[in-house]
Amino acid sequence: MAFFFSRINCICGSLMILLAFVCEATVPSGGFIGTQNTQFVLNGSPFFFNGFNSYWMMSVAADPNERYKVSNVFRDATAAGLTVCRTWAFSDGGYRPLQISPGNYDEKVFQALDFVISEAQKYGIRLILSLVNNYNDYGGRPQYVQWGKSAGQKISDDDDFYTNPMVKEYYKNHVKRVLTRLNTITGIVYKDDPTVMAWELMNEPRCKVDYSGKLLNVWIQEMATHVKSLDNKHLLEVGMEGFYGDSTPEKKQINPNGYEFGTDFITNNLIKEIDFATIHAYPDIWLPGQSNNEQLTFLQRWMDNHWADSRGVLKKPVVFAEFGKSKKHPGFSISIRDSFLNNTYNSIYNFARSGGTIGGGLVWQILAEEMESYYDGYEIILTQELSTSKVISEQSHLMTILNH
Repeated sequence: MAFFFSRINCICGSLMILLAFVCEATVPSGGFIGTQNTQFVLNGSPFFFNGFNSYWMMSVAADPNERYKVSNVFRDATAAGLTVCRTWAFSDGGYRPLQISPGNYDEKVFQALDFVISEAQKYGIRLILSLVNNYNDYGGRPQYVQWGKSAGQKISDDDDFYTNPMVKEYYKNHVKRVLTRLNTITGIVYKDDPTVMAWELMNEPRCKVDYSGKLLNVWIQEMATHVKSLDNKHLLEVGMEGFYGDSTPEKKQINPNGYEFGTDFITNNLIKEIDFATIHAYPDIWLPGQSNNEQLTFLQRWMDNHWADSRGVLKKPVVFAEFGKSKKHPGFSISIRDSFLNNTYNSIYNFARSGGTIGGGLVWQILAEEMESYYDGYEIILTQELSTSKVISEQSHLMTILNH
């Protein structure tokens, strides 16, 4: 901790100067975010960021009386210097769906997504929009294959999502519907809106019928080509957690607890149409029973290897797209979480200033006040948890400095 604060003081002179700067910081305006070699760029200059996840925004905004919660999070995030938000652009079947059935959409929910994008634009925040879930929350792959079954398709497993022609067409149609949507508030088609930083094919894709990653690789190639045929302005990423696969068997030992989920960090991200890689990490879930120090040692090794492989093998930027510390974990305290975030942010910053490659991190997850039903243990309410908010703000300041 002492090292962290000496690092801050060395750069900004004092904490008061730092916080004053953060309050004034805004994301550079105008233009689409792109990549150049292993760096994100905006208007020809490097683009580094500190960001967050708030997956729930469209669903909450579907109730006009609740939209203030979306605005409040964007307001508080901007005050903390956060400039990128990852959120869902899907809700398939079930409660308050965007896509009621294949090709059948609820216009009110689409208008809620319009609102999310317009508010992000208002507060100078870029969005990473995910297009489907791997899990059954908000529908996901299970809902798509159920739709296929209902249409008479011979489907035996959720992994048929990746191979069944009709189900794949359902997904492609959803992608097209979202990307070509005309925002009723801004008047801008989504695929023409620079508020969107990137599209994400799927939140945490997994495939248990083929652990080699090859089956998933075919799907990624097909869908990435489809996305780019509709939109060549925006960046595209897969949505992966970062597990190593058959292409690098020597690196499987880096996966936590021998995890293999049918993904391959190297081959899946080498696809030409994929513009940058992502990793996620939840040491408290992945390594239960291990000490905080052991979990931090794993996390550092996880980041070291993915940074090196993104830089030297993929030759693409990487984003640490999900990480956090759960309040449900035994022995949790706010100070332990702040220390965890400090360590994570230190690594992100040090990698970023050492020639780029890692563009930033997205903490999981930021909520507004009065959102107890969305608590998952990882929730952070910036207006209530001030020490954590300060840690986040300090990282935002450091990443902003790198842009200059």
